[in-house]
Amino acid sequence: MNKLLMILKENYETAFYVIAAILLLLALIKPEIQLKQEVHNYLLIADVSQSMNAEDVQLNNKNVSRMAYTRHLMTKIVETSPCGTYISVGVFASDNVALLITPLEVCANYDVINDTIAHIEWRMAWKGDSRLTVGVRAAAHLFDSLNVPAKLLLFTDGDEAPKLNVTIRQNLDGVQIGKHTVFVGVGGDKHVAVPRFNSANKWIGFWPSGENNTAGGGVNYTDTSLDDPDPVVASAEYDQYLSKLEAEHLEELATEIKAQYVEGKNTPEFYQFVQQQKPAASFVTAYSIRWIYLLLVALLIVATFIPNALARRQT
Repeated sequence: MNKLLMILKENYETAFYVIAAILLLLALIKPEIQLKQEVHNYLLIADVSQSMNAEDVQLNNKNVSRMAYTRHLMTKIVETSPCGTYISVGVFASDNVALLITPLEVCANYDVINDTIAHIEWRMAWKGDSRLTVGVRAAAHLFDSLNVPAKLLLFTDGDEAPKLNVTIRQNLDGVQIGKHTVFVGVGGDKHVAVPRFNSANKWIGFWPSGENNTAGGGVNYTDTSLDDPDPVVASAEYDQYLSKLEAEHLEELATEIKAQYVEGKNTPEFYQFVQQQKPAASFVTAYSIRWIYLLLVALLIVATFIPNALARRQT
């Protein structure tokens, strides 16, 4: 044993370099280990009803549509999410929601997630009306289908079409997703006209305020027969359907199901609010330990110089 210790003492530099080489090899071939850990798992849902085409929010000092603003907010959430975060994306229209992508790890699937968000638009709507209170129940069913807890962020202006009344208002007793849900309000606080487009996404005017032609009103946007001639538009300014961010309605809805409401703003505070949400799920994920290998390699290399430095100091 003493002889072995003597050999190691005399050849410590070689031993350190061999160990460092082994660690570098491990960093290349085994850089990750599987660990079960709590992670953020966001379900981003965008309202794609036509009221979201109203241009009453600003990006870079220019008016943009609520839809474009929603895409920007969602993209920034992806951008500010650390590796290990999972994100799924869906859309809301009429009284239902549809999932576009299932939960994906943000760093490994960054381009896929952002490309999905970039293509969200009003023509994804399968029906024209916008019944958010009914959609909340549909969101609860979708939430259950994920088979893993998530934090649901629903980006919407809260503009229901047809307008809410006693006969169509839904009783949301029994909805259990409140603690997992955040309503993100998008839009301005003043009424503005809602642009109307044909199925080729060409602007043709503004939605009329008639009872059967509100910016929803049961019209199937994807029916191209409506484009010959083009769909009906407002004949004058007084005839335009007007819309704004229905913040009070969203706050009431959030209170009813014990959810949260926040106004979507392109500010560091909004993105911090999102990232400070409690981790929603526990996933078995790949955890990188390459940095540990490299740190040990650096320490071993530094250690080879210590005996010589001490000897020179004693001399």
